Amino acid sequence: MKFRFLTHPLFITFLVLFIDQASKFWVKTNMMLSQEFPVLGNWFYIHFTENRGMAFGMEFGGEYGKLALSLFRIVAVSGIGYVLFTLPKTAPKGLKICGALVFAGALGNIIDSAFYGVIFNESFNQVATFLPEEGGYAPFLHGWVVDMFWFPLMEGTFPEWFPIWGGEDFLFFRPVFNVADAAISVGIVLIFIFQKKFFKKEVVEVEENNN
Repeated sequence: MKFRFLTHPLFITFLVLFIDQASKFWVKTNMMLSQEFPVLGNWFYIHFTENRGMAFGMEFGGEYGKLALSLFRIVAVSGIGYVLFTLPKTAPKGLKICGALVFAGALGNIIDSAFYGVIFNESFNQVATFLPEEGGYAPFLHGWVVDMFWFPLMEGTFPEWFPIWGGEDFLFFRPVFNVADAAISVGIVLIFIFQKKFFKKEVVEVEENNN
């Protein structure tokens, strides 16, 4: 078919990477940290934030933790890429698509961690400059991941009788994320939902060998 390339793992990887990096570059070079503007009413904002750790703003262990996390990401994404691009041609197309989403998302956030500290200056109280004369805000592998999508869909207060959080305010959905985070989440969720279909052949082969 003419458009078969649209479902090829390489095409999906490059497409997700392009959208992810284009959106991050735009935010980084047009907005100051914590600046925001509404997209759809009060439930979808572009809100510029940066995190030093994992997806959805979670952090991990200071500077050494940041370096360890960056190195772990590189090892993990290398493993994911190897598995993805060595899958047999008979592997389910859906599995390859999901694998490409996870791979592209992980790679997108690695690019931030590895290079953004080198190629941008800080965004605190200013719009960052690409390749500033004075150099970047952090050394290689110590960059911060750019996040921008925020969906504060619902807010309120837990009733007093609610366990643990009774009487506390809540906001759903609190985390701010990016295209890479979304790609990883969608890929993993779809693999979980369709795992029986994706791995059916392997399960059958194992059962036959056991018999």
